[in-house]
Amino acid sequence: MHIGKYEFNEFMEVVRSFHGSPAPGIIIGGIMVDMARDALPPETIFDAVVETPKCLPDAVQLLTPCTVGNGWLKIVNLGRYALTLYDKYTGEGIRVFIDPRKLANWDEIQGWILKLKPKKDQDFDRLISQIKTAGREFLTARPIQVNLEQLTRKRMSDINVCPICNEPYPSDDGAACRGCHGDSPYVVEGGDLT
Repeated sequence: MHIGKYEFNEFMEVVRSFHGSPAPGIIIGGIMVDMARDALPPETIFDAVVETPKCLPDAVQLLTPCTVGNGWLKIVNLGRYALTLYDKYTGEGIRVFIDPRKLANWDEIQGWILKLKPKKDQDFDRLISQIKTAGREFLTARPIQVNLEQLTRKRMSDINVCPICNEPYPSDDGAACRGCHGDSPYVVEGGDLT
């Protein structure tokens, strides 16, 4: 079995190198990416949407030119393990998801996706074996029309220098940067190191 241009075990190593571990979610995500790509006309210039921030964005970024950084990959957290590849000009695309109706023969995959047992009790080797054997059998693909207006990247606003922290920030955020408005995750910020 191949995932993208990689043989299955080779893809597991690519995932390990990129993600830190051979995460089952990225391996399944790779199969999902292939399934969506195969259903699109080959000349399609596409963008991607993933419906969870967990693992699935990494599969898209490893196997397509769509990344969070270039704006071609959007994460719309609907809490579902699904992805869509769609024509960036027409919005016509293919949505792929793990189909619970197709999991009866794949108990370890079912246990993983439905969190039927804690991670420490999952049989990782059996899970990977089932993913490799099942391939696309537990996935469903459907044509979909994407609302391009909702996903179009906003134009970058002008940049101001925050009067509080003296760092550049988008002027659309107001009179000061979001960090100085209280949206910062930091409790204490130390002095300059350089």
